[in-house]
Amino acid sequence: MTDESVTSLPTKGSKTKEKILKTALKLFSSKGYKATTVRDIAGAMGVKQSALYNHFKNKDEILETLISNLTSSAIVTLFDDKEAQNAHKQGKSLLMSIATTFKLLSFDSQNEALFKLLMQEMFRNERIREIYNEYFYQENVKKLSTYFFMMMQEEQIRSSDPLLLANEFFSPLFFYQMQVSLLKLDKKSTSSVVSLFEKHVELFWDNIKIEKQASLF
Repeated sequence: MTDESVTSLPTKGSKTKEKILKTALKLFSSKGYKATTVRDIAGAMGVKQSALYNHFKNKDEILETLISNLTSSAIVTLFDDKEAQNAHKQGKSLLMSIATTFKLLSFDSQNEALFKLLMQEMFRNERIREIYNEYFYQENVKKLSTYFFMMMQEEQIRSSDPLLLANEFFSPLFFYQMQVSLLKLDKKSTSSVVSLFEKHVELFWDNIKIEKQASLF
């Protein structure tokens, strides 16, 4: 084992800090931030409160750390694995991959907890509002509108306002994700919503695509 690999291993302190964040996130998303105390977090971990204060000075600092983690959420990094010059050539497949990401995140416990925390604290915390508006929504809308513009240039889809088109594509995905969260919260079946992610893409693409005319020669 090299010195480099040794230094890259997580320390006991970093593991404890990560456990605090995961426990706090679970409690914040289920009980609410205001109703959760440091005692609750320590109790859920089976440690003394002093153990938490070795890593965070108070509950607000735990929340601030969780908020900063929102900027690395899979929705924020939605386009990170896509080549800017070629992604638009995927057309419908690009849109389907985005919708699939939203659907899968709806059933991921970590992301579900982050989403619930975001929804609960949005009206109380200005920083969370900024992250939601800038990173979760506006940045993705801008990126997708760029791809739509390229699709229009290559006559894959009809000419339109690319920014409006991107808004129209994303809005239902956030709504469906919210519906899944609410149904799961009430322990109800999500089967009525699960297929809507793909159906949205099918309907959306059918309404904007340009049908290629078959050549007579």
